[in-house]
Amino acid sequence: MDQAIYLVTLVGTALVLAAAFSSLIAFRFGAPLLLLFLAIGLVTGQDGLGIQFDNAGVAYFVGSLALAVILFDSGFGTPVNVLRQAGLPALTLATVGVAITAVVFGVAAHYLTHFSWLESFLLGATVASTDAAAVFFLLRAGNINLRERVRSTLEIESGSNDPIAIFLTLTLVEIIAMGVDPEAKLLFTDLVVGFVVTMGLGAAVGVLGGFAIARLVDWLNLDRGLAPIFILALSLLVFAAAGAIGGSGFLAVYLAGMVAGNSDIRGAAAQKRFQGGMSWLAQIIMFLVLGLFATPSQFPGIILGAVALGLFLIFIARPVAVWLCLKPFRLPSTEVAFISWVGLRGAVSILLAITPLLAGLEHGRVIFNTAFIIVLVSLFVQGWTVGPLARRLGLIVPHRAGPIEKVELELPGSAHHELVSYRVVAGSPVLRGERLPRWARPSLVVRDGLSMKFPDFGKLMAGDRVYIFVHDRYPALLDRLFTSRVDVDPEDAEFFGAFAVDPDRPAEDLEAAYEPGLTEAEQKMTIGELVLARFGGHVEYADRLNLGPIELIVRDMDEKGKITAIGLSFEPTQPQPLVPESLRERLRWLFGRGSGTIEKRVADEA
Repeated sequence: MDQAIYLVTLVGTALVLAAAFSSLIAFRFGAPLLLLFLAIGLVTGQDGLGIQFDNAGVAYFVGSLALAVILFDSGFGTPVNVLRQAGLPALTLATVGVAITAVVFGVAAHYLTHFSWLESFLLGATVASTDAAAVFFLLRAGNINLRERVRSTLEIESGSNDPIAIFLTLTLVEIIAMGVDPEAKLLFTDLVVGFVVTMGLGAAVGVLGGFAIARLVDWLNLDRGLAPIFILALSLLVFAAAGAIGGSGFLAVYLAGMVAGNSDIRGAAAQKRFQGGMSWLAQIIMFLVLGLFATPSQFPGIILGAVALGLFLIFIARPVAVWLCLKPFRLPSTEVAFISWVGLRGAVSILLAITPLLAGLEHGRVIFNTAFIIVLVSLFVQGWTVGPLARRLGLIVPHRAGPIEKVELELPGSAHHELVSYRVVAGSPVLRGERLPRWARPSLVVRDGLSMKFPDFGKLMAGDRVYIFVHDRYPALLDRLFTSRVDVDPEDAEFFGAFAVDPDRPAEDLEAAYEPGLTEAEQKMTIGELVLARFGGHVEYADRLNLGPIELIVRDMDEKGKITAIGLSFEPTQPQPLVPESLRERLRWLFGRGSGTIEKRVADEA
């Protein structure tokens, strides 16, 4: 017995360490991290090193708990302002988009496989949701600075579409397990009623649970080491409570994380670090378990059909769903194309594919193997091309802020207050004469190894280490004062325009110089007001406004959303083509060198 304990611990920890070390490779080469974790599980499984693991119940239980931890962390790190910016299109994708993807994919699955209609739609439901872990790891590993609207849309969609896919999958599994063939009208009614009840209960428990978590943490004086564990246990309690009363536990735990994360919870910085570590551990364990559960020797008989379905999902089902969902929001075609491409499938799809096995469905193992292969196809084809596609579509914008050296320290007994330490860097606003707010008086400044109190240090100097005691909602405001600004690089002139124009100048100057066809009302505005009006009252960094022979580009904004710098280009960028439909054309389009670039602007044309 003792030897068995040691052996299981040895193998388990070795697998986790191997997965952790593999992340270094993924960060170095931008490889899909989930693909590496699954590969380790496959190599060490039944067809590899011979570890026997064929317990569907254990795999589903472990995967469900891990997914609950991941979803709570995703919600905890989602700020409310992201919801205001891209919430409606993202939530449309996470609900209607998942349903459309499942239906379109299910039709193709019925004709490409021997599955019945219900089994085909079941397979579609299992692969209908995107994987947040895979998507955002690739964005981080590739150092991809996406436009904020695109990043926010992907973040919210990936974090919130799992509960819908889970509901559709479980409902279809129950219907198939009953052995009846319901009428289409009855099936639709059951789905709608079940959806409203399940999601409504899950949402109610999640919101109430999130508020309860925030209040309990503030009321109870817990040890600093115990508080993160207490919050994690409460999140799993919310997950279990919602599921026990017939609601969606996954939606509940995601909303609980979002509510708690935006409630000024005590020790939020430490909690985010702890949740980040637990989320990594949960991902590693879930991916390894799912990899161990798969049996590659069963793949050859279905691999051609599964690969064809994977390509259909990538090139047809997902783009159709994204286009239909985002059409009312009038997003640029380049953003729609990128969002449709960055729809990687991952661990949730594999986890859901286990449910037919648990229900004892006749083709349960085939459904699981097919879904597993589809996930591998998605990671192979899409996972390696996210960065090149973003660059090709012009969705990567140059950084507008330079490096910042910052350390946040939580002090015991100081609710909602932090000791923030900044290193003063060259070119930062505080060195250019920008005054610190009254609520941000430095408590201590360390210069050349000497500690000085306010105001003995005089003016701040480059290299100073400044310690400021502030409320935990203010450090983000101080970041702008201690970070160096990045000037527009000559290589980025093509992106930002040949030269800058003053956003406070009257727009009639543009009409007089370039005749872009402005209305009389628009000519009475300033250039900044014109850009803001054309974008419906909200703009973001690097937005581009085409005005006939010229193009205006938002170069910078202040913290209140006011445009402070605008670039002007004489050659408006042409609309980028949508992603080609065939795999061969798409790869050639992504990596080909014959696309050409926009010619350089001549500044003296102004």
